[in-house]
Amino acid sequence: MAYASHIINHSKKLKNVSNLLWHENAVLVRWFSNDAVSSRDDLLKIHRHVYVPVESERVINSSAISSVSSVGVFKKKFCSVARKAGSPIAGSFLNRGFACSKVHLKRGFSSDSGLPPHQEIGMPSLSPTMQEGNIARWLKKEGDKVSPGEVLCEVETDKATVEMECMEEGYLAKIVKGDGSKEIKVGEVIAITVEEEEDIPKFKDYSPSVSDAGAAPAKEPSPPPPPKQEEVEKPISTSEPKASKPSAASPEDRLFASPVARNLAEEHNVSLSSIKGTGPNGLIVKADIEDYLASRGKEVPAKAPKGKDVAAPALDYVDIPHSQIRKITASRLLFSKQTIPHYYLTVDICVDNLMGLRNQLNSIQEASAGKRISVNDLVIKAAALALRKVPRCNSSWADEYIRQFKNVNINVAVQTENGLYVPVIRDADKKGLSTIAEEVRQLAQKAKDNSLKPQDYEGGTFTVTNLGGPFGIKQFCAIINPPQSGILAVGSAEKRVVPGLGPDQYKFSSFMSVTLSCDHRVIDGAIGAEWLKAFKGYIENPESMLL
Repeated sequence: MAYASHIINHSKKLKNVSNLLWHENAVLVRWFSNDAVSSRDDLLKIHRHVYVPVESERVINSSAISSVSSVGVFKKKFCSVARKAGSPIAGSFLNRGFACSKVHLKRGFSSDSGLPPHQEIGMPSLSPTMQEGNIARWLKKEGDKVSPGEVLCEVETDKATVEMECMEEGYLAKIVKGDGSKEIKVGEVIAITVEEEEDIPKFKDYSPSVSDAGAAPAKEPSPPPPPKQEEVEKPISTSEPKASKPSAASPEDRLFASPVARNLAEEHNVSLSSIKGTGPNGLIVKADIEDYLASRGKEVPAKAPKGKDVAAPALDYVDIPHSQIRKITASRLLFSKQTIPHYYLTVDICVDNLMGLRNQLNSIQEASAGKRISVNDLVIKAAALALRKVPRCNSSWADEYIRQFKNVNINVAVQTENGLYVPVIRDADKKGLSTIAEEVRQLAQKAKDNSLKPQDYEGGTFTVTNLGGPFGIKQFCAIINPPQSGILAVGSAEKRVVPGLGPDQYKFSSFMSVTLSCDHRVIDGAIGAEWLKAFKGYIENPESMLL
């Protein structure tokens, strides 16, 4: 009863502290007086306010917070005592309060192995779809002092190479995963930091435990013992006699076969007991063996000359390991084709007026030392305006609703040596052609340098991919980039002979084929056709994009 009384008293004092200390990733310390808790069982019975794992139970004298009169005073005393006790969040509490970080941090304690207090840094989750990453290179080396905000290393995610910053002040004691480490799971330990410089040598031979490095695979159940073989009396069967061994069978059970038939049966592993002879007195002849082989669906192969078998030449190949961007692209496209009901709409568009306007704009750009405008820049602008005119195509599917976006953000497919990237042009419907051209150029270069940030490729509502200009592809169908509901595939422009004004008049015009891939759950056929009509109007009358 005395223990219960003490617990109730302290619970009343700390009844509002739980709201202050709540954090989903924090591990905090419970405070009790010396005589409040005396055994492990008492701790296990208490589960109010702050949770303490069994493996790191600590009972700290309540005098440390007995004079707490305000939240600020409590925070100060809590941090000072918690740091002395090796609290898992002491450092982060002092530096940033209880702010959450994408970097996985875990505080270690001194143990029988003699290791001082340290912090294990896990592989961070740097994008919404990231499950594992690679270490491109470390910018800090073992023994260096690190401070909050300094870049520790460069991590290759499923989208780009991102810098990982340090979260606390200390020293980099051990690099667990060095430069070029591949396929490191999110949360897996990659480095160790300590607070004191003299603790660095103690981690020279450190290796993370199995629980830190990731869950060990479950042991496969041992195969059941083989069933006991019961001795069963085998029925007496007549074995074929060998030419070199006398047969032990009785005269009436002896099988008679011609030497040619016997040799043919041995070559094809055929038991003579399963063949009925058709020769004199039941003699098995060559024809009987051939008939038996034919009945099994096998032809009697011609005897190949011995010693002249030629093996097929071995294939020459090289295995190219998957990059992170290629693996995630493959999984997303597979998901798209398996779950999204695609259909395709293709239209030919005359681009004579578009080419004329582009030439005029480039003349102005060159006169003012500006960058040239490409056909793809005009296509992006026309697609954005068509999405604003037909907003149903600027939507995505959800189980309970269709989300229609007010922002028109166009992803542009860019091919690089590492794989396919889709940086985004935000609010493309509100930007001028020169601005779009400059952003596309900068993002394409960042994609080729593998230096895109998450804000450079996330948040798109529609995608444009062009294989016509760079590769001369006439027409193709693209796979929708989930969770979007549409993607426009742009082919090359080609000259065609078209009728003129008079009966015998003809002229040459340039036409470009474009194909719209639609998610039928969101974009009905008529809606997709309406969008293509609007897009075609902007391309064939490009001056209307200025209105």
